[in-house]
Amino acid sequence: MTGLIVHRIGFLGPRGTFSEVALRQRPEAEQAQVLPYTSVDTALAALRAGEIDAAVVPIENSVEGGVPATLDSLAHGEPLRVVAEMIVPITFVLAVRPGTRAQDIGAISTHPHAWAQVRGFIAANYSACRYVPATSTAASAVDLAGGAHAWHDATAYQAAICHEMVARDHGLEVLADDIGDNKDAVTRFVLVARPGRMPAATGADKTSVVLFQKIDYPGGLLGLLEQFAVRGINLSRLESRPTGESLGQYCFSLDLDGHLHDARVAEALKGLHRVCAQVRFLGSYPRADGAPVAVSPAHSGRSYEEAEAWLAALEE
Repeated sequence: MTGLIVHRIGFLGPRGTFSEVALRQRPEAEQAQVLPYTSVDTALAALRAGEIDAAVVPIENSVEGGVPATLDSLAHGEPLRVVAEMIVPITFVLAVRPGTRAQDIGAISTHPHAWAQVRGFIAANYSACRYVPATSTAASAVDLAGGAHAWHDATAYQAAICHEMVARDHGLEVLADDIGDNKDAVTRFVLVARPGRMPAATGADKTSVVLFQKIDYPGGLLGLLEQFAVRGINLSRLESRPTGESLGQYCFSLDLDGHLHDARVAEALKGLHRVCAQVRFLGSYPRADGAPVAVSPAHSGRSYEEAEAWLAALEE
């Protein structure tokens, strides 16, 4: 539990997306009003505007890596906090309107991250088909079922790659199931809220931050990473993202093992604050897998307390 008081939760819609599957894992969703949004940006904008109390959005895929829309929205604008993460196994089907045959398919629609996860299947079976990007896997299925695109339209498509539940719910037929190239693929989702009370440390936690350099110089990234290495902090994700200011200007989005209330993590963030133009703290929250963070004796909370006591004794 996050301790978050939630009356309205948004998610990347429409209904039936993997984001909604992730949302349904959260106890906060049991009594809250659940609202779909057309994109990550609109969901997080609604959160910043106070229209909703929290939002569930995808942040990382085990095949494709980070989700740019989420990483960029969290790195800029009014601060938001990640308060929980959820892991969802990802499976896809190829869905069509009833009566559509494989040879009738000239174009296929889905979300870009889903498309990247079925490249092998497409190359082997539908290599001549055109790809039509969609805002989500569910959106491609909903539009197909509703006939939103005329077949002669440049954006027309005859098949959608989505979750089987969405296809069935909207009366589509499944031509092929379990079409993902990686059968163990998962996507990580985060529950995001406005800044407030932080989830308590559990010993199995993760912290997310975005680092902006003061200047770009040889070895600059190494200098940032040393703040973690010397304190025995493991990084579970590290990605560079353009700041949007000019070509070649990047910030670094990362996840680290531990909680802000862990002495080693707090010391690392203080060190980064001294050398960075900005350290954007995105939150400390429990790991979805519940795996305890491995910490060497030299970097335990007790070792920091003993070091503080030793230093204080020198002044007596």
